Amino acid sequence: MDDSAFMRKLISDFFVGNSKVEVVGTARNGKDAIKKIQSLKPNVVTMDIEMPEMNGLDALKEIMIQCPVPVVMLSSTTQRGTENAIAAIEGGAVDFVAKPSGTISLDLHKIQNELVHKVEQAATVPISKLKKPSGSKRQQEQVTRVSTVIKEPQQHGRTNTSTNVVSTKVAVTKPMVEWSKIGKKIVLIGTSTGGPRALQEVVTKIPKSIQAPILIVQHMPAGFTKSLANRLDQLSEISVKEAEQGDILQNGVAYIAPGGYHLKLRKVGTTFGIVLDNQEAPRSGHRPSVDVMFEDVSQYKDFDKVAVIMTGMGHDGSNGLKALKNTGNVIAIAESAETCIVYGMPKAAVETQLVDEVADVDDIAQTIMKYLP
Repeated sequence: MDDSAFMRKLISDFFVGNSKVEVVGTARNGKDAIKKIQSLKPNVVTMDIEMPEMNGLDALKEIMIQCPVPVVMLSSTTQRGTENAIAAIEGGAVDFVAKPSGTISLDLHKIQNELVHKVEQAATVPISKLKKPSGSKRQQEQVTRVSTVIKEPQQHGRTNTSTNVVSTKVAVTKPMVEWSKIGKKIVLIGTSTGGPRALQEVVTKIPKSIQAPILIVQHMPAGFTKSLANRLDQLSEISVKEAEQGDILQNGVAYIAPGGYHLKLRKVGTTFGIVLDNQEAPRSGHRPSVDVMFEDVSQYKDFDKVAVIMTGMGHDGSNGLKALKNTGNVIAIAESAETCIVYGMPKAAVETQLVDEVADVDDIAQTIMKYLP
């Protein structure tokens, strides 16, 4: 779905010869898209955010009410574009891809692999996972909720990997570490696909009285992490900011790693400052990487750590979790299969057998807080 005929053709051509994906239709605006979705019943929709007549955000809202389907948004990297991308994820989109240049991207081929991969991934997300997050009380007061009848998607013979998982809720019965609420603490959160909504569920429920700083790695391109931090800051009791070089860690503040930079720490007297590193190579294709953050923080014995791994594709965080557990006092929390948009990263973490608690996303904040003073 794009108002440019050139872009519609270009994106359609990305899938030529792909054995997993068939392009069944194109649409020139939101109104056209809703009609086409209702008649063609696709498994996934790609959608430009900035369009005339009915823009992508308005169309997304209607799609989630009338004909829910996994949506991958295409967004420009302007400030407005990044804010719209975060709003789209909040509104039910599964993921987004940043256009490398303006509205008509002549160099769109640079994101072909990423877009194809995200479309294939979106096809595995059950429609029941497309609900909006409950967010904070402030947000609940602002938003009028619409309930819809939701059906599981027809997968045309493909296995829906997200629904074929065994519940891990009973896998963990007691903490594996001797934990004391006394002493300095730090909270570390890692997430990827579905992360912005999961973070909204978690961060907005953390009280401002929390006696720990929070470090967050969310896989996201440069520019978009600032819009995510600003949005979470508006909705939360705690302060949320995009991490900056030299920030001194403070209790009650969440620091989100900027896209393109690994998030590390260095000791500054009796405190800790943030180090942003764009020199170390991406890990498993990611910079920032959850593994890199976990491994870096593992070297410091100054505080006990609460490590949280939430929704996302792949296994980022699992190796870092091993480093954390080998070097200090750590409680590890993984998001449950039931609430993950993509049950990849938490599944890999659980398989290390180092996870102390598995929790639904709306219980994670409460689970974190029970380990803090």
